[in-house]
Amino acid sequence: MNIAQKLGVPVKFKKAKLPSRKNFRGQYVVLEPIIISRHSKDLYNNFLRDKKNIIWEYLPYGPFKSYGSFKKWLKSFCLNKDPFFYAIYSKRHRQYCGMASYLRITPEHGSIEVGHINYSTILQNTVEGTEAMYLMMKNAFEVSGNRRYEWKCNNLNSASKKAAKRLGFKFEGVFRQMFIFKGRNRDSAWFSIIDKEWKKLKNGYLRYLKPSNFDKNYKQLTKLKI
Repeated sequence: MNIAQKLGVPVKFKKAKLPSRKNFRGQYVVLEPIIISRHSKDLYNNFLRDKKNIIWEYLPYGPFKSYGSFKKWLKSFCLNKDPFFYAIYSKRHRQYCGMASYLRITPEHGSIEVGHINYSTILQNTVEGTEAMYLMMKNAFEVSGNRRYEWKCNNLNSASKKAAKRLGFKFEGVFRQMFIFKGRNRDSAWFSIIDKEWKKLKNGYLRYLKPSNFDKNYKQLTKLKI
């Protein structure tokens, strides 16, 4: 057994960059760091489209009884450096339709997580939703220079686990009894993508996101293959 096999492969790595307050612009969406006065009304109104509050079931907060309480939560939780939140603007709908964040940001190790993903019903299962995740992934690897990109969710959240696999994340295991949210146990399923996997994944995203892959109603002609 050589030293690399025994102790790990040597790594020459400078710190990854922290998320900046720059917008991410795509063909279908723009991701903007949260500004309460700009984003809160659209987000609140679009989250109200889910009459059964299903979008809040696996999140540790929400639903909110009023616009005022939603704004108060945004101010207390969504203006930090970690988690670092973005509002997702749909060019098609001309509205802010969802949120997502970076978290567990560890630049010294080049690791960052995507989470707190909350898509209103008009963003779910759309090209806009996929492109938003692509833009965050691209920024994490190509701009910030991370080595590892993580996705974690409640192990009971089958939709989130399915989404992670579709987006190219690899399942790593379940951390049992990791949290207590809303008075209930949460076992967390862990997924990741590492830097050496990014180039292949990126090519798959670029093929999928071509305008020619969608009809006039934005319905996909071929599925995401990565």
